[in-house]
Amino acid sequence: MTNQATQQLVITREFDAPRDLVFRAWTDAAALARWWGPKGSQISVKTLDVRPGGVFHYSMAYGGQEMWGKFVYREVSPPERLVYINSFSDAAGGITDNPWIPENWPKQILNTLVFRERDGRTTLTISGVPYEASDAERETFESMLSSMEAGFKGTFEQLDAYLADAKAAR
Repeated sequence: MTNQATQQLVITREFDAPRDLVFRAWTDAAALARWWGPKGSQISVKTLDVRPGGVFHYSMAYGGQEMWGKFVYREVSPPERLVYINSFSDAAGGITDNPWIPENWPKQILNTLVFRERDGRTTLTISGVPYEASDAERETFESMLSSMEAGFKGTFEQLDAYLADAKAAR
């Protein structure tokens, strides 16, 4: 393992919803089940404990297979900041390889989410970087930045739809 600098994944997206609602979409089990994950996936929340040391553990049905993922929260500062380490996992919560890129994909990614509100709209900035990764894992991560950005685009389209429904229900 090295401590070498890695190019981060940084995505900034504006949502037409107040910050408390956007933050809640990231911290509520029913909300996460509606929008988290790649377009076309089905999420089932096994555990959601949003506090430092707490875990979001979920299964995802996608492309005819079931996989698991988890977040381990490091910082929870409503409604402005979430920091967590995410990984693919098994049903028991053990860390596993990425099912799509099993060779040299980092086992864990440190993510920081910052929520800023202006005029009833929220700007979310996500930054992600491999955590406790080898040089080869960092290189693989960097080679996949554009693919990850494209994946988040579909996920955020689902979040947009969820937020529109949630605003209408208020």
